[in-house]
Amino acid sequence: MDFSLIAQTFDVLRLSPPPKLILLEAQTLSAAHVPPYPPDMPALLIGIESPELALHLRNVLLTTYPKEHIVYIVAGGTKKEERLDELNADDFSVNTSVYIPPLGEGTSFESFAEIVAHLRAPNGCPWDREQTHETLRKHLLEESYEAIAAIDSGDFALMREEFGDLLLQVILQSQIANEEGHFNINQVVQGIHSKLVRRHPHVFGDLKLDGVQGVLANWEKLKEKERGEKKEERGLLDGVPVALPALSQAQEYQNRAARVGFDWPEIEGVLEKISEEIEEVKRATDKKELAAEIGDLLFALVNLARWKKVDAESVLRATNMKFKKRFAYVEQGARKQGRELSALSLDEMEASWQEAKKVG
Repeated sequence: MDFSLIAQTFDVLRLSPPPKLILLEAQTLSAAHVPPYPPDMPALLIGIESPELALHLRNVLLTTYPKEHIVYIVAGGTKKEERLDELNADDFSVNTSVYIPPLGEGTSFESFAEIVAHLRAPNGCPWDREQTHETLRKHLLEESYEAIAAIDSGDFALMREEFGDLLLQVILQSQIANEEGHFNINQVVQGIHSKLVRRHPHVFGDLKLDGVQGVLANWEKLKEKERGEKKEERGLLDGVPVALPALSQAQEYQNRAARVGFDWPEIEGVLEKISEEIEEVKRATDKKELAAEIGDLLFALVNLARWKKVDAESVLRATNMKFKKRFAYVEQGARKQGRELSALSLDEMEASWQEAKKVG
């Protein structure tokens, strides 16, 4: 590392070297997809020796920094100020450097982990300090559902907010575990990092797989091998959370079974099974039998959704929302007439319902 070049760079920038600085040889980022450092710290990329590398670095930085973020190009004793998205690759040659000022406070994973640790510290928040894994359980569940609702809404601002709330739950749970001497957030990250590398040998290794189905089948083989190495007695379906909504749970059971070959060879078998279950619902003679047969029918319909690559939970949720919206239209129609909803005849309700369908 040529430290004289670093000193010269800050001389050209007419800046004192900051107390904290990320210093990277640009070539080490040639295979990167995102910046490998916290963006709330200033960074200096040195040795950008070609326009091609400069373009790659610009694209990597744009995954994290806003397009209007100002960077400074230093080469041959001169500096040039540029918006990140307007960075000109022709300005780069041997020994070109780029100084990247930090993003605002609180824009890194590390700073977020620090603020959560502060909340749990003796001088932190009384409410946060008294939380446990058990007391936070309901909040984790609520935030998960709110994140799903945000996805369903298509509101990206809401999605961003709800993902933040969900991340807080993960960091807070990990901080509590760290205080109790069990694990910390870095071990959580390292664990999932290792698992992703291990379960993607077709990406990070030499294994050749045929399409998505090949990937999923190999995924189940790897998980089965891991269970064997851990000497676990758990079966293939035991890893599916019992707290999942029933439709999601059914589809995940079917997905996992299908990956090891337990599946209809053609979709006709699925459709025939649905018809068979409908007939069994019709023939049910008591409530207990009827409940069981309706359950079987729902399970078969989930299987049809899986075959059609549709998420059963999501589409039913969407249908629920559509029903809610249209029914609200019927209610509004009754109010406009100064009548109670229950006072409308079925024909009147149906007419209003048909109007609602035209509206959307």
